[in-house]
Amino acid sequence: MKEEEYYTIKEVAKMLKVAYLTVYRWIRAGKLEAVKAGKQYRIKKRNLDKFLKV
Repeated sequence: MKEEEYYTIKEVAKMLKVAYLTVYRWIRAGKLEAVKAGKQYRIKKRNLDKFLKV
């Protein structure tokens, strides 16, 4: 079984060259699907790819 690749908000922000808070707002608005692990969010690679195609 292949493991999913996950990113932190900070990693996604750096990849997309946007602020940390921008990515956080996308998650809170439901635009970018993320999983909450404790106090942190994790974004699956496939969810990020889906978000970028829209």
